Order: sequence, then structure tokens, then C-alpha cells
Amino acid sequence: MIPGLDGLRAIAFLLVFLIHTNFVIVGWTGVLLFFVLSGFLITGILIEMKENLPVKAYFIKFYGRRFLRIFPLYYFYLLLILGLAYLLYTLSYRPNRMVDYFQQMPYALTYVYNFFSASKWYKDSVFINHFWSLSVEEQFYIFWPLLIFITPKTAYRKLFLACIIAGPVFRLGLSYIFNHHLFSFLGPNPATGIYSLPFSHIDAFGFGAYISQYRIPKARTQFWALLVALPIVGFTTQYLATGSIGFLSGLGFPYPIANGYKHIWGYSFLNYFFAVTIYAVAREGLFNRFLELAWMKYLGKISYGLYVYHFVLVYFAGRITDFLPFSYEQNIMISSIPAFAGTLLLASLSYKYLEKPFLSLKDKYFASSPVSVAIPK
Repeated sequence: MIPGLDGLRAIAFLLVFLIHTNFVIVGWTGVLLFFVLSGFLITGILIEMKENLPVKAYFIKFYGRRFLRIFPLYYFYLLLILGLAYLLYTLSYRPNRMVDYFQQMPYALTYVYNFFSASKWYKDSVFINHFWSLSVEEQFYIFWPLLIFITPKTAYRKLFLACIIAGPVFRLGLSYIFNHHLFSFLGPNPATGIYSLPFSHIDAFGFGAYISQYRIPKARTQFWALLVALPIVGFTTQYLATGSIGFLSGLGFPYPIANGYKHIWGYSFLNYFFAVTIYAVAREGLFNRFLELAWMKYLGKISYGLYVYHFVLVYFAGRITDFLPFSYEQNIMISSIPAFAGTLLLASLSYKYLEKPFLSLKDKYFASSPVSVAIPK
């Protein structure tokens, strides 16, 4: 594993956790960081497997290893929540929310929850609201290996650049479709619909793929320049579009980004920032002393479980404050502590007793030559 990447996974999760606990509005971008990381790591792995394995082994070993990494926890969680929802329904605890889960579960089971999220039938779920992003990831894992396989080595750069360009093009097209109500099954809000659909994030995976094979000049310098530019661009465009800069913790990119046409270009800007960040960490060792701290590496190692479990625990921890006479800010602080502690505990137990045993089977049944992501020189 490349130094620093587990730490980046930890940061991606912490950003998501912070928005779901209402601390940091721009925390939603942690999902984009996950997407760019996936493009970076998976592309490097696929290219090396393609060069070292026969056709049949290339597909079987990749999909087999992904199956053992993703499915056990994913379906265990859905089964666990099914039991919890049924119990709460029999106790008449917020039965409408439990019914919502029963109705939405088939979309999560089949990894199309993101398409459901973009539809007019979508309702927030306290259990699987965050599963849209896991659907996007899985759809990427299904189609990307085929694209890499059929693309000649000499055309990789063109493929990755095409994906980067396709992102804003798709979002522009989707914006037109939503705004003109061309499909009756789509929801009324273009910004949230665009956010959920996989076509909107192809540039995130494209940026990640690009940096797995090609250089970014002066990545460390670009990182610091973009870090300064990000809030300046965000607040300026937000003010020009709305007359207000919005919440400071949103940095001008509140969810869902819509004002100032940010749902078209804003994703590309943020994805490029994360691509530069990943490259600077992986190639130039930026922040590695911090990212390689034991607790950061550990959070990154169990980040999949942290992401899967956290949303429901944030919800139920928030119910504690329903009975406490504190201010909104105090309630957030009080509820976030048990939410994080519970998430950390569940994810740790899950990694040790559920995920790790399945991960140990990868080399037993789908062994391949050691694969490392090549960092462009």
C-alpha cells in the first residue's frame, strides 16, 4: 500500500461524518475523495493485472477479490437493519420510517439505490440514505475493468481524458433533462438528482485513473494554490449567484451545489483538487507524517465499515437530544460523541470478525501476482 492513502481514506470518512453531524457543510465532498481514490487505486491494479494475467483470470480474479471485499459487509448490514427495522416496527417506533426502509431495500440489494435516489419516489431513509454512493462505486467496478481491458495501452490517456471531459458534459445534459422534465420518473430537484447518478461522477474516476499512470506537474505547489483558490472561488460564485456567501463551513460549496452552475463545473474543480492531493501524497509524500500516524491508518483501514455503519448511529444518537433542554449547537456536540464511538466500535468488530476472514480468502481463491499501483515517474 502506498504511504498516506489509508490516511486519506480516514479523512474522506471524517468529512462525511462531519456533514452528517452538521459540523462541516463541505464535508459532503468526502464522497468525491473516495471516488477519486477508487479511480486511482483500481485503475493501477487493473492495468497491472491486464499485463500479467490471461483474459479469463483477469476478470475472475478482479471480480472475485472485489466480491470478497465488498459484498459480505454490505449485505450483512442490510440484513442487520432489516431485523432492526422489523423490531422497531413491531414496537410502533416511527413505523413510517420502517416501512420506507422495507420499500427501499430492494434498490439497495441490487445496487441501484442511486437511481432510486434521483427519482420522484425517493424519501430520506435513516438506514440507507448514504448507500447511493456505494451503488456508484459498484457500478464503476462492474464496467471499468471491461473498459480498461478493451482499451489499448497507447490509448489510456485518451480514455481518462475523455472521462474527465464527459463528467461536466453529462451533468450539463442531466441538468437540461431535469429542468425540462423530459423523464417523468425523475425527481424535482436537478442538483440532488445529478449528485446521485453515476454519469455525474465519471470525471472523479477519470481523474483518479489519470494520476495512476501520468504525472501532474508541481503537484505540491498546485495543492497549496488550489487550497487557497477553493474557498475564494466558492464564496465568490456563491455570493454572485445568491447575494450571500452562505455558511463558512461550506466554503462556497454547500450540498447540493447548484448556485452559479456549480452542479456543472464545481464537481470537476473539486475532483481535480482531490486528484492533486492524492498525487502529492502518493508521489511527493505530502502530509505523510500525519497521514501515517497509527490511528489515521487504522481509521483508513476500517473506513468501509465506518462509512456503512455511521449514518444509522448518527440518527439514533441524535434522538438522545430530543429529550435534553440544550441549544442546537450543544445537541450536535452531545450526539456526535456517542455516534462516533459507536461507529468506531461497530466498524472495528466488523472488520475483525466479518471483513477480515473474507479478505483472507482473496489469496486463497483468487490469488494473483502481487499488484502495486505504479506511481508515474
